[in-house]
Amino acid sequence: MKSKVGLDFAEVKRARIAAKEIAIQVQHFVDGYSTVAVERTLCRLLGIDGVDSNGVPMPNAVVEYLERNGRLDNGVIYHLGNAVKETGLTPQELAEKIVCGELDIETLPVWSKEEILEALKPHVDAAINRIKERRQRREEFLKTIGEGTKPYLYVIVATGNIYEDVIQAQAAARQGADIIAVIRTTGQSLLDYVPYGATTEGFGGTFATQENFRIMRAALDEVGQEVGRYIRLCNYCSGLCMPEIAVMGAFEGLDVMLNDALYGILFRDINMQRTLVDQYFSRVINGFAGVIINTGEDNYLTTADAFEEAHTVLASDLINEQLAAMAGLPAEQMGLGHAFEMDPELENGFLYELAQAQMTREIFPNATLKYMPPTKFMTGNIFRGHIQDALFNQIAIWTGQGIQLLGMMTEAIHTPFMSDRALSIENAKYIFNNMRSIGDEVEFKEGGLVQTRVKTVVANTNELLQKIQKVGLFSALEQGMFADVKRPKNGGKGLAGVFPKGREYMNPFIEIMKGDKK
Repeated sequence: MKSKVGLDFAEVKRARIAAKEIAIQVQHFVDGYSTVAVERTLCRLLGIDGVDSNGVPMPNAVVEYLERNGRLDNGVIYHLGNAVKETGLTPQELAEKIVCGELDIETLPVWSKEEILEALKPHVDAAINRIKERRQRREEFLKTIGEGTKPYLYVIVATGNIYEDVIQAQAAARQGADIIAVIRTTGQSLLDYVPYGATTEGFGGTFATQENFRIMRAALDEVGQEVGRYIRLCNYCSGLCMPEIAVMGAFEGLDVMLNDALYGILFRDINMQRTLVDQYFSRVINGFAGVIINTGEDNYLTTADAFEEAHTVLASDLINEQLAAMAGLPAEQMGLGHAFEMDPELENGFLYELAQAQMTREIFPNATLKYMPPTKFMTGNIFRGHIQDALFNQIAIWTGQGIQLLGMMTEAIHTPFMSDRALSIENAKYIFNNMRSIGDEVEFKEGGLVQTRVKTVVANTNELLQKIQKVGLFSALEQGMFADVKRPKNGGKGLAGVFPKGREYMNPFIEIMKGDKK
């Protein structure tokens, strides 16, 4: 492929090699550890659901029981599987007895690993088949009613009430949206449990629960049939419950998941050890479920300058690409993030944005790239804001982005009204239609501003990746190499939930999910 922006693909290859080495270092650490969130996820995969008499989610109660007894290192698969083999009860029945104090599974005779896995096989198969059936249902919808063209028009709903969200989501789909993202309530990423049931009260968003996922999926399927277009559903499996929310989304048919440990580390102060272990299993699940992940590199440019620090976005994208590949995610399911965040007062800022967007598309030709709108320099002037969003939309169609998170002219004023979304969708559709083939028709000047900018960003990216490769990702994060934010390896939220795997530790789902995508 000949580069439109003069990319030196040998330099890109060098950057990828460094990113892969960084990812291998991270994966070596991840392979030796588990977390309370991973173990709760395994409980959910085995069919454990519901809450106890105090409202504590049953997966939490089981993991806390093992933790209290000093037995968590070997993991829930080993202990629950042994109990299933010995008692003949289901994991759900065992959980209920454990929570009520009717059964102490630690007193049971111990069976071999082979016998434990054999006893759990029906429950493991049931979870795998449930996710497969959900994926097949999506694929059937796509075959029969189709979907919108890329870039997918992505809008958010965030009322706090799932039933109000449904009304707004269906309205957005009728207006032309392709992806509905239900924004999580403020602070849910820091909860070390997943709330249960349908919710009607949230702050700046709506609680991510399995029941809320089910309600919204049904509503989007309904409106999709009406408009003759499959509508994708997005939520967040980031924070302290990454893999749990990933499996809930897989069970209920979500299509897109915000999923990025680096975002949680930098912007939510979540412990890096905890969230990188959680991220791996969550991405294995998302890969198997056919879910597109979205990464959060765009957020770097809200705290760092978009012109000076563009290379940190590309470096993070390259690292995220390698970490995702190690979890079994194909490129088409990688919604790697970047953003339109240049200072509007910067001369030729549009050309710099264009250079970076085209560069990102060429470096990741098969990824479903997620392009974020201007936010940092939105002032509340709705007329200027609408123009900024229009320029953003022009670059998206010009450079073939995958997911277009639509800008709102009322950014920096309030959560968007349905009328704001309608105007944003209208703006994007108008520009996308009128400029559909501009990327095929326009070439860039040899050695001009655009090509020079790309050369600079790639060179700076390689320099940064070489530094990170030498010190490792953990040290790079401690030194503040991303987003001008420093985080300690042994600080932040959730560290207490990380533990080294014991000799008997088992997780059969990883091998199954990475080995069988259909």
